Amino acid sequence: MDSLVLRNGLIINEGKRFHADILVRNGRIECIGQISADLKADREIDLAGKLVFPGLIDDQVHFREPGLTHKANIQSEARAAVAGGVTSFMEMPNTNPPATTIEELELKYARAAHVSVANYSFFFGATNSNLEILKTIDASQVCGVKVFMGSSTGDMLVDQATTLEGIFKHSPTLIATHCEDTPMIKAAEAVAKSKWGEDVPASEHPIIRNADACYASSSLAVSLANKHRARLHVLHITTAKELSLFSAEPLGKKRITAEACVHHLWFSDQDYATLGHKIKCNPAIKTVQDRAAVREAVNQGVIDVIATDHAPHTAEEKAQKYFKAPSGLPLVQHSLLVLLDLVDQGVFTLEKVVERACHAPALLFGVENRGFIREGYWADLVVVDPKKSFTVSKENILYQCGWSPLEGHTFKNTIHQTFVNGVSVYENGKVNQSTRGMRLSFNGNRR
Repeated sequence: MDSLVLRNGLIINEGKRFHADILVRNGRIECIGQISADLKADREIDLAGKLVFPGLIDDQVHFREPGLTHKANIQSEARAAVAGGVTSFMEMPNTNPPATTIEELELKYARAAHVSVANYSFFFGATNSNLEILKTIDASQVCGVKVFMGSSTGDMLVDQATTLEGIFKHSPTLIATHCEDTPMIKAAEAVAKSKWGEDVPASEHPIIRNADACYASSSLAVSLANKHRARLHVLHITTAKELSLFSAEPLGKKRITAEACVHHLWFSDQDYATLGHKIKCNPAIKTVQDRAAVREAVNQGVIDVIATDHAPHTAEEKAQKYFKAPSGLPLVQHSLLVLLDLVDQGVFTLEKVVERACHAPALLFGVENRGFIREGYWADLVVVDPKKSFTVSKENILYQCGWSPLEGHTFKNTIHQTFVNGVSVYENGKVNQSTRGMRLSFNGNRR
């Protein structure tokens, strides 16, 4: 499609709400304003009564390919992403094999180029033994380095002090961390096992993976970043205690930033009683008080980015007892709908949702020409119908795993249409699988 006109939508962008038309040509936004009725485009769409947002940029997803494709794959989860208004994703390296070499990383890029309807980037995974490879990363082509400073699988737990020092000193790009203290967690697991055996209740998860374990690791990451003047992004903050580590300075002045995930903004420890291991995740969903503090930190700018940590597992895997039930839940198809319900509840404003889920990821990572509705930028857009509700059911879930902890919930809004690079990739409840997203590129001082 060479040209497209979107008329009469209510645009939410850069702290403002305004009605305007959008002219898209060759995938980019050419004009925002009143477009002449005489202009002849290949397609024209009337969006009267609809909301228009920049496409969401999700800086933390697990799409499970390669090696774990019985749970999900890049093609299936990218389809779910665009159905939820997520037009660009950054995927984590803990696959099988993990993306801990340049060769494995590039294989994932090649796969995404072949199958992903959304734009994409992939994190390079740090280990205790690949520092020299890490130093060679092209910061314009890779979103960042992921460091598991907490429990992980295989070789991806980085727990050697000298290695951590080297990563924070030499990483050519942003460092994103999962922060939980493994020895503290292991000790708490042993206590729980002595009391409950293998059948530990799901409600014990936030007690085993508690605020102290999060703070011990997060504070170490922050101290290393300060010491080496590194760019640090601490993922999925879950506790009030950790918030003291971050500031409410404008994003452009920060070298240390933080992320909140939609499930930690939506659920609390009270939900384990009904959802059990379906909401088991690392770090754990914690107390109502912690949730309230994280929500306020999002509003105040102490937390900069909202993402999903989309991490699908099969229903059979999640139905196992505590120590065998894996952590993680599928979220990328419903993250914007969750945030819009929180807007309806008075937790956030529409402008704050766009700032944290669209603008901030683009600015923080230096994503080129995305994350905003601006002339010259790629036309990554999501259209929301605020007058039409959407009930999550097995029939409309696009995750390969086929389930969601949100099943049965009716959202007040519906994702009406999603555009990636000016092409309609989700419309009338269906994904256009004939198009492909682009590899994200990055600018600015990534160090």
